[in-house]
Amino acid sequence: MKRTLTFLFALLTFTTFAQKPITLEDIWAKPTFRAEYLQEIRSMLDGEHYCVLEKDGIDKYEYKTGKKVGSLVEFAALGINTKDNYVMEYALSAGEQKILLCVNPEQIYRHSYVADYYVYDFKTKQLKKVNDDKIRLAEFSPTGDKVAFVKDNNLYIKNLADETTIQITEDGKYNSIIYGTTDWVYEEEFAITKGFFWNATGDKLAYYRFDESGVKEYSMTVWGDLYPQEYKFKYPKAGENNSIVSVFVYDLKNKTNTQANISPITDMYYPRLQWTKDENLLCVHTLNRLQNDYILYTVDTKNNYTVSKVYEDKNKCYIEQPEDAYFLSDKQNFIIKSESNGYMNLYMVSLKDKSVKAITNGYYDVANLCFVDEKSKKIYYTAAQSQAYNRELFSITFDGKKQTKLSKEEGTYNADFSASGKYYIGTYSNANTPPTYSINNNKGEVLVTLVDNAKLKNTLKEYGSETKTFGKFITENGDTLNYWIIKPADMKEDTKHPIMFFVYGGPGSQEVRNAYNSPYDYMWFRMLAQQGYVIACVDGRGTGFRGDKFKKATYMNLGDLETQDQIQAAKYFGSLPFIDKSRIGIFGWSYGGYMSSLCITKGADYFKTAIAVAPVTTWRYYDNIYTERYMRTPQVNSDGYDRNSPINHAQKLKGNFLLIHGTGDDNVHFQNSIDFSNALIKAGKQFEEFFYPNRNHGIYGGNTRLHLYIKMTDFLKRKL
Repeated sequence: MKRTLTFLFALLTFTTFAQKPITLEDIWAKPTFRAEYLQEIRSMLDGEHYCVLEKDGIDKYEYKTGKKVGSLVEFAALGINTKDNYVMEYALSAGEQKILLCVNPEQIYRHSYVADYYVYDFKTKQLKKVNDDKIRLAEFSPTGDKVAFVKDNNLYIKNLADETTIQITEDGKYNSIIYGTTDWVYEEEFAITKGFFWNATGDKLAYYRFDESGVKEYSMTVWGDLYPQEYKFKYPKAGENNSIVSVFVYDLKNKTNTQANISPITDMYYPRLQWTKDENLLCVHTLNRLQNDYILYTVDTKNNYTVSKVYEDKNKCYIEQPEDAYFLSDKQNFIIKSESNGYMNLYMVSLKDKSVKAITNGYYDVANLCFVDEKSKKIYYTAAQSQAYNRELFSITFDGKKQTKLSKEEGTYNADFSASGKYYIGTYSNANTPPTYSINNNKGEVLVTLVDNAKLKNTLKEYGSETKTFGKFITENGDTLNYWIIKPADMKEDTKHPIMFFVYGGPGSQEVRNAYNSPYDYMWFRMLAQQGYVIACVDGRGTGFRGDKFKKATYMNLGDLETQDQIQAAKYFGSLPFIDKSRIGIFGWSYGGYMSSLCITKGADYFKTAIAVAPVTTWRYYDNIYTERYMRTPQVNSDGYDRNSPINHAQKLKGNFLLIHGTGDDNVHFQNSIDFSNALIKAGKQFEEFFYPNRNHGIYGGNTRLHLYIKMTDFLKRKL
């Protein structure tokens, strides 16, 4: 017995010491914790096969077995050397006779880029470049015989049969007039870059025209040359002029451009533009400047471009960012999301009589509409039903009477359905488990596991046993807040540890999620836990997936309740026996940098140390679509803009503060940190700051991320 106990002790001791310490080089310089993903999955028309973008080609697989059955294209055979060329994405023509390849993209902003586009014809075996120069947003027509694209702010259509190209707009000009794509603020805040749309028969092309000549320019210095260059782009800050947007339709038969006269009001938004299943009926989504009145109009392009209002949704605060409606093939109805009952739900709207009927009607938020099976009158969607931090997969009938839960375990699910709806490729992960990809039938049963990330799961076990766990606490105001926490694996409950909070906190955001998101930060948090820190994250008021009331509590007064809730978190965790309340820190990026800046100033009595990366320091400097959605304009809410600006609380700084920003940040401008630094200097406050030349909001490229995290880790070790 004594010998057995000695052996067990020795084994446990060996196991403990055999666990490898996580290093920043493991996280940012090596592929140690890199997960395996499936990229650019496309269902094929037959609904029985799908294709996947691989490094050397596009392979064809069978849904039933998950086995590869062939290759659509091999890049080397096409003369594309993948050592020197990067194929980012692809699209099949409607009849799958051709494929469009996007090669060697060059980034413009977060979502936009120019690239080389090629069309490969499976029948003729020919690969042809769409345009000699790099272009944007190339897309097949529904008939597969044409490609529309944007070049130099103008819109073009190429006829693939005779290789002729027509230019359908003429006056596009940088920083002035844009056709077929969007301006900076639409791209960033409405997540839309493609600004042209084919109708079902491919004989009409609807498109946006942006007149941004009245929008003020923002200038950034680009360093590196003997004389630094100035990069100027149109950026409408809160309360400032927007682009004037209009909608046109190009008729390929008549070769005419016709403007759709939606509204006489020019100061409004057009966040989505799409064709219904009727090839002559265009749907235009509109949103007023305050973003609390959302209207869908139809434009009858066959009958004098008659405009009709078909749907309206109003909210006393704001409408969540609009998404595409799903138009049914009956040409009579569409499905849309709305928070009109206090939670995000699905609704059926009639184009004929404008009636609106609830499909889902729960006290939980729907996340994604995954697939609509019109034949069986069933919708597949994900929602945060059991807990705000989970995403479950459901099906529901059109009448809302029969709901079925398809997901099994707690965590986060998503589903990419086949064209027929018979199968879907499901993705599942939880807070501590990398994603698994599987082929499922439409009952939710797993048929084949495609990727299980078993190698990474085993690697994670080798590097310790620290995990995220979830919990809730009640604030002094009576609000229940969700959190996750990572503790040192060998932590004793009666030993005091420093704690660092990770925060984002922006309206509708969510960081307390049961998903393997932000895996690199996750590994950094685990590394800090190995070194004796407790890491926690609390989603306060204003965050998402807890209904309209919780999310919109911060309306007109950003930063106030969010800071109060982080202070409540500091007080709650500081009262726990394993936390040293004199060593509480906070780290955030972007909106999270705004929050950490407020916590080390307004909340300086509770936080010892803070790191702010690329923070907003006054909402007067941020773009108008985002800011006015939550704050209205500075002209009508001046006090709301200034009350919680960190710049105006610089004199309250007590603890240790590290301020970091990229000088090339086109999103949250470097100006925010410059002015905050100046305010801190004027207030006589000592702090540390670091800037990254020419880096954008993401602060990456080369060894930049490793450098950044070494900087932040060193600061925490010195100051927390």
